[in-house]
Amino acid sequence: MVMDEMQRWEILRLHIEDGITLTDLARSTGISTRTLSRWAARYRADGIHGLRTTTRSDAGAHRISAELVAYIEHLGLTRPRPSMAALHRLVNSRAQQLSVKPPSYATVRGIIQALDPAMVTLALEGPASYRDRHELVYRHRAERPNAIWQADHTQLDILIQNPDGTPTRPWLTIIIDDYSRAVCGYMVTTTAPSAMNTALALRQAIWRKTDPTWAMCGIPDVLYVDHGSDFTSGHITYTTTALKIRIIHSTIARPQGRGKIERFFSTVNTELLTTLPGHLAPGVRNPHPVLDLTSLDTAVGEFISSYNQRTHSSINTSPKAAWIGRGWIPRMPENLEELDGLLLRVSTHRRVQRDGIHFQGQRYLSPTLAPFVGHDVTIRYDPRDLSEIRVYDHDTLLCVAVDEDHPNQRYSLADIQAARRRRRRQLRAGINERIPIHESHPTDLSPVNPDVSAEAPRPRGRTSRLRTYEEDLSP
Repeated sequence: MVMDEMQRWEILRLHIEDGITLTDLARSTGISTRTLSRWAARYRADGIHGLRTTTRSDAGAHRISAELVAYIEHLGLTRPRPSMAALHRLVNSRAQQLSVKPPSYATVRGIIQALDPAMVTLALEGPASYRDRHELVYRHRAERPNAIWQADHTQLDILIQNPDGTPTRPWLTIIIDDYSRAVCGYMVTTTAPSAMNTALALRQAIWRKTDPTWAMCGIPDVLYVDHGSDFTSGHITYTTTALKIRIIHSTIARPQGRGKIERFFSTVNTELLTTLPGHLAPGVRNPHPVLDLTSLDTAVGEFISSYNQRTHSSINTSPKAAWIGRGWIPRMPENLEELDGLLLRVSTHRRVQRDGIHFQGQRYLSPTLAPFVGHDVTIRYDPRDLSEIRVYDHDTLLCVAVDEDHPNQRYSLADIQAARRRRRRQLRAGINERIPIHESHPTDLSPVNPDVSAEAPRPRGRTSRLRTYEEDLSP
């Protein structure tokens, strides 16, 4: 530890004023007699100022030639940089060529470590790494709620069960308000990011929620996204244009502008997923999946509700309070039908039957469909909820048709497809159980007519479509 002049005087005064010998003083303080003697001489010459720490005139300068220092720095900034041992050997060879004393390993390492880290990053890793680590970042914040929304996706660190029982890692789509940090909408899926998933998250974000504590809604002025194919799709472009939303794409390979939403993803992984079964913790490769998509969706929704109402450290208030402010009216679509017409673009064509519209094994009916029996229509639907479909005639909404057999039950397209697969597996298992029984009792398959022991061989080529009777087989 470096002592100042007053600390040194407190020790030396025992010798100057109290007459304690330097030998005894060195024994009690652990400071060498030579150092104490030098302090005493400087004190007698210059008083208390003589005890100040002096700085060498060559402090910070290397005691080797400037040419050799430049060579060491050159090696330290060369890509790929040699190992420290190899670098030291190269420097020694260079010193012999210059006929100077080779520097020690510690000296070479000290020169390398003294290089500016930003300079090293730029030289060895390139401008992208330098920009992400050392470049000054301006943390922009929107001036008011709904001025800028950010949208992005992440694959969650958790395994859940697919409807068929197989494990999968789900994806989370989030839409967050830049000004208040409030989560306005989300979507949890087992499929990779797509324009449809983004549209469904936008639909939830824009429209009013049934939960009174989730106040965030409205049409944003700007939607800030990356260059993913879902954000550059014609579906999203058409929707945002119709809703008068300006899309701004972040600079490619520059994630700094999406820091707010990336921070929320980190919060979900560290605060929510660590408490759920199936979490992919470090060192755990194959945790047993317990939750299904619906359970995870519920857990994420509850976490978002809590997140929106707790104090955020960056704004010193809750996202909900920051979004509401002193009260204001957000810009809204004319009605939900208009919004669905823009966002629910998963569509197909069906013919209206006398008993309704048949789709995915379900039957949908509405009194409005009576004049359209026998006509082809377009239906649009939310893959998360097939309890109802929207019926269009040449892009004009006719009605919302409801599943007649399950009017109050909400189920998804994935649920129906999984149920179909389970049914096929059950039927195949039944077939496999019965085939060996028939093979073990060949008499059960013998012809009814005992005179006919086997079916006549079929001629090659074109076969007759006429029915063969028993009389035709007689000679």
